Amino acid sequence: MALTTAPVNAWPLAWVALAPLWVLVVSYERAIITEKKQKVLPSFLFILPASFFLLPALWGIGYHGLAISWIMGIHPMTWLGVPWWPSLAIALFCWAFITLWGAGLVTVWAWLFIILNSLTLPRKNPLLILNSPPLQGGAGGGRSKLSGLARVLIGTALWCALESIWSMGSLWWTSLSYTQSPHNLAILHLGQLSGPSAVTAAIVAVNGLIAEAFIAGRRKKEEGSSATSNVRDVTDGRKEEGRKKKGEGRWKKWVAYILPAGLFLVLHIVGWSLYNRPLIQEAGTGLKIGIIQGNIPNEIKFDSGGWRRALEGYTAGYKELADRGVDAVLLPETALPFIWTNEYQRSTLSFYQAILQRGVLAWVGGFGQEGDSMTNSLLAIDKTGEIVSRYDKLKLVPLGEYIPFYEILGGIINRLSPLDTHLVPGNSKQWFNTPFGHAIVGICYDSAFAEVFRYQAANGGEFILTASNNAHYKPPMLAQHHALDVMRAIETDRWAAIATNTGYSAFVNPRGETIWKSGINTYEVRDATIYRRQTRTLYVRWGDWLTPLLLVLAGLMWLIARN
Repeated sequence: MALTTAPVNAWPLAWVALAPLWVLVVSYERAIITEKKQKVLPSFLFILPASFFLLPALWGIGYHGLAISWIMGIHPMTWLGVPWWPSLAIALFCWAFITLWGAGLVTVWAWLFIILNSLTLPRKNPLLILNSPPLQGGAGGGRSKLSGLARVLIGTALWCALESIWSMGSLWWTSLSYTQSPHNLAILHLGQLSGPSAVTAAIVAVNGLIAEAFIAGRRKKEEGSSATSNVRDVTDGRKEEGRKKKGEGRWKKWVAYILPAGLFLVLHIVGWSLYNRPLIQEAGTGLKIGIIQGNIPNEIKFDSGGWRRALEGYTAGYKELADRGVDAVLLPETALPFIWTNEYQRSTLSFYQAILQRGVLAWVGGFGQEGDSMTNSLLAIDKTGEIVSRYDKLKLVPLGEYIPFYEILGGIINRLSPLDTHLVPGNSKQWFNTPFGHAIVGICYDSAFAEVFRYQAANGGEFILTASNNAHYKPPMLAQHHALDVMRAIETDRWAAIATNTGYSAFVNPRGETIWKSGINTYEVRDATIYRRQTRTLYVRWGDWLTPLLLVLAGLMWLIARN
C-alpha cells in the first residue's frame, strides 16, 4: 500500500494491497479462553494473543512508515541550534510515533472486525473455543453467520469510521483515499459525494470482496478435495462425477471475482461521469492570480542573508507580476517571517513599499499576534498597505509549530522552534474575505484535513488559496502534499492557487487537473487565470454522510446475523 504514494506512485496496488490482511484477520484462530476467565470477563471483551495484533500492526507500520518516511528530512536541525545527534533522535522519534499512531488505526480495525465476526458464531458463548478447527468462513473457529458481503460492509464501515476519528486529531496524513491522488482522477471524484471517506470506502470494499472471494474459493477447494477423496473408493463412474464437480467448483471460484471487478468498474464509471461534466465558467468570474515561489532554504531562512534574499526575491517577483496585470499575488507560508500585524515593522520593507506603489492586492505568509502568542497567518494587504483580511493556520504541526504537553516537555525540546514565543491555532470558524469574494484558505498541514476546506466552501468560499513551506522535507512529501491539494479542489469543486517555498507550487482546476506545477528548489514567478465558483457538491452540502450510513447498515446486518 505504501508503494501507491509518491515517490513510487503505483496507485493500482491500493485495490489489492489490503486483501491479504483481510484474509489473515478473518481466518485467524483465537486463543483458548477458559471457563474461569470467562466468568470474570464481560461478554464483549476479547483477549487475543500478541501474535494476532502483529498481523495488522506490521501492515500498518509498513504502510504508514514507508509512506511518511520523508519526515526524516527534518534532520539535521543544526540550523535551529539542535546538535546533530539530538536532531537525529528527534526525527526518529517523530517518525516512529506517527508510524505507530497510524498502525494503531489498522490494529483497532482488525480487533473490532474479529470481535464483531466472532460474536455471530453459532455457539452458546463465542468466548469458549476449545481446540477449534481452522476458520471456515468466520473468525475464531467454526463458521460465522455473517456472509462475505456482510463482512465487507462491516469492514468498510469500521475503516471509514476509524479514519474519521483519527482525522479529528493532530496527526493525520495517510488516509487510504490519498493513494489515488493525483493520478486516478475518476475515482477521486467520488470525493464530491462524501469527501475522502467515499474513496476510502471504495478501496476497502473492493479489497474486501477480493479477500472474501479468495476465502470462499479456498473453502470450496477443501470441500471439493474431500468429496473427490471419498469417491476414489467407488466406481469409475462416480470418480468421473467427482472430477466434474471439481471442475465446476474451479469455475465457480473464478466467478466470485466478478463481483469485486464489477464494483471496481462501476465505481470508476460513476467517478468518470462526474469528472466529465462540462466545466462551465460564468462570465466575469475570472481572476488572474500570480504566485511567487521564493526558494529560501530553511537553513538560511532566519539569518540575515536569507532574510535579504527573501525580501529581494519576493519584491522583484511582486513587481513583475503587478506589471503583468494580475489581480492579486500569493506568497508561500511564512514567506516574510515576522509579525505583519506590527505596522512599524512592515512599513520599512521594500516589499511593503512595492505594494503601495503598484497597488495590487498581496496575500502574504507571515506571523500574526494573538495575545502573548503568535499565529502562522496568511494576510491580505490592500493597495493602502492595510491588512484587510487574515487567516490563521488551523492545524499546527506537533513539535514543529507547537509542543504537546508543553508544561512537561517544553524545557527539553523548546529549541525545536526558531520563534521566541509559541504558535497558537486559528479559529475553526474563520472566513477570508477578498475584494473578489470569499476565499477558501489552507496553510500547509491544513491540506490534510478535508473538513477545513469543506466548511469554508459551505460558507461561501469561491476559490482555494493554499500557502505552504515544505522546505523541511524530502521530495516525496512535496508530491504527497500536492496530491492532497488536488483532492481538496475536487471535493469542493473549486479552482486552486497553491504557493510553496520550494515546491510544488501549482494551479489546479475543479477536475483535479494540474494546469501548471513548479519545479523543486527553484525560484519561480508564475500567473494564471482561475475562476470563482459557487457550486455546492453533495459533500460540501452534507459533509461525510457516507460513514454514518455505512455504520447504520453494518449494524443492522450484524444484528440480523447475531439473532
